Amino acid sequence: MNRKYDILNINKIFEILPHRYPFLLIDRIVHLENFKYLKAIKNCTINEPYFQGHFIKEPIFPGVLIIEAMAQASSILIYKSTGQLNINKLYYFVGIDNARFKNIVIPGDQIIIEITFLQSKRNMFIFKNKATVNKNIICKSKIIFAKKI
Repeated sequence: MNRKYDILNINKIFEILPHRYPFLLIDRIVHLENFKYLKAIKNCTINEPYFQGHFIKEPIFPGVLIIEAMAQASSILIYKSTGQLNINKLYYFVGIDNARFKNIVIPGDQIIIEITFLQSKRNMFIFKNKATVNKNIICKSKIIFAKKI
């Protein structure tokens, strides 16, 4: 079934990212403009392994995994924009600047991740990232990727 809002469904994401459960943190891409913008969805469910121990009486989605989800979404934008889906042309997550966490994420929340392309210089890509739940900012940062040389 081909639905209008499935810009990239999970099967297409599997073709791009090498990550698999439990470390694949992107469920769907709903908007994509090469070298400009990407909007992704991460659905948070209680059966995910990190909720079992982070924290037992009040489970929250770990902040480091919000950053990882933003990095995965950024890498999808790189690969879709450049068309370089090749193990010999990898881009590595090499930096994060100005990361700020504003709210928590709990089971049942849907994280909306927005990636905005800022610039490319030499072998690097720089993105501005924002994660929200119900239009409330959860996290903001800049993420830097470098091409494997």
